[in-house]
Amino acid sequence: MTQSTDAALEPSDAATTIGRARLPLVVPLLTLGTFLMITTEYIVAGLLQEIAADLQVGVAQVGLLITAFAVGMIVGSPVMALATLRLPRRATLVLALVVFAIGHVIAALSESFTLVLVARVITALAAGAFWAVAAVVATTAAGPANSTRALGVMMSGVGLATVAGVPLGAFAGQLLGWRGTFWALAALAALAAPVIAKFTPADEDGGVPSVRRELRAVATGRMAILIVATVLATGGYMTAFSYLSPLATDRAGIPGWAVPLVFVVFGVGAIIGTNLAGRFADKRPLTTFVTTTAATVMIMLLLIPLSTSATATFALMFLLGIAGMGVPPVGTGLAVRFAAAAPTLAAAISVSAFNGGTAIGTWFGASALESSLGVIGPLTVAIAMAVLGLITLTVMATLRLTRAADDADVQVNAQCVPAQP
Repeated sequence: MTQSTDAALEPSDAATTIGRARLPLVVPLLTLGTFLMITTEYIVAGLLQEIAADLQVGVAQVGLLITAFAVGMIVGSPVMALATLRLPRRATLVLALVVFAIGHVIAALSESFTLVLVARVITALAAGAFWAVAAVVATTAAGPANSTRALGVMMSGVGLATVAGVPLGAFAGQLLGWRGTFWALAALAALAAPVIAKFTPADEDGGVPSVRRELRAVATGRMAILIVATVLATGGYMTAFSYLSPLATDRAGIPGWAVPLVFVVFGVGAIIGTNLAGRFADKRPLTTFVTTTAATVMIMLLLIPLSTSATATFALMFLLGIAGMGVPPVGTGLAVRFAAAAPTLAAAISVSAFNGGTAIGTWFGASALESSLGVIGPLTVAIAMAVLGLITLTVMATLRLTRAADDADVQVNAQCVPAQP
């Protein structure tokens, strides 16, 4: 069923021939941006005690910095996509990186927790704007035949942040203080801005943008079902990831000092998963989405009995990184195809869906952790969300909603893509 449904989204032979060329340099450069955005989102978790001691607040209160960033991404991504609608994409990327840097500078200089919290929200708004526009720049530069592959490469920054950014940031925080880590992130963003600006192609003349037209393009039934599926699928694997630490220590018997290695293993899998999914999803997007989500369900089901073994936990978290992190590029790619007339807003809504799924899953996971289920409680929530996501994707395939992305959408998408050299 999904193969026939996917057929309507396959690129033409000519586009496929063009798509065999190497990805434009701007695509891997945008990976640096996603690396910075994810590193700053997760880094607070590794600096909780340092920040709490320095600002003289409780550790639980510092945890609000994580929540504030997530809320800023959920709300800010679509809002900033509309607010910057009339700006050239190159200018939006540069502005987002500059605001990102300023937000970290404000936080690093502040002695007030409230001001740091405000700075985190500002940073999240910039991150949301960057993600949405970067997704469109990557897919447009790569062409329709390689659009999801380009998203996979761009989103490799998520895995890189997990493997290197967060551990190095936490280590730097112990040596230089949390402010030193924030200064480093600000400096990297400031250095990345002119480089990304240089290699970002200029926008094609697509007429005067219209907020009403953008909203009309995303306000469709197929987009609604896709977003629900994305929220549920993401909430599944990210809930398991978020509560990995107690599972590893209390159930698998992994010593506390080795827990970061489990996150590194997940990150390595994530790098592989985003690239693999990106390659397959250009021809079979829905099939890839269903496969990755089904794989997360199977892996998390295996984690319940096998997480008593440290070796099995390491292996299964590696596989979960591969399967789970295949969801973001596929979900974003489908959103951009479904709302081809409003690709930036579609990508922004997809970003909100990822963060929304994480927020919902971790909230329910926290309650499950305190229940009689204990450390496998969050896994139970994760499996339930992923199964619901799989059911939603099955409904999408059964109704052949992707067939609605027929020649009309493909033509609009093709008009947005510049000719490849």
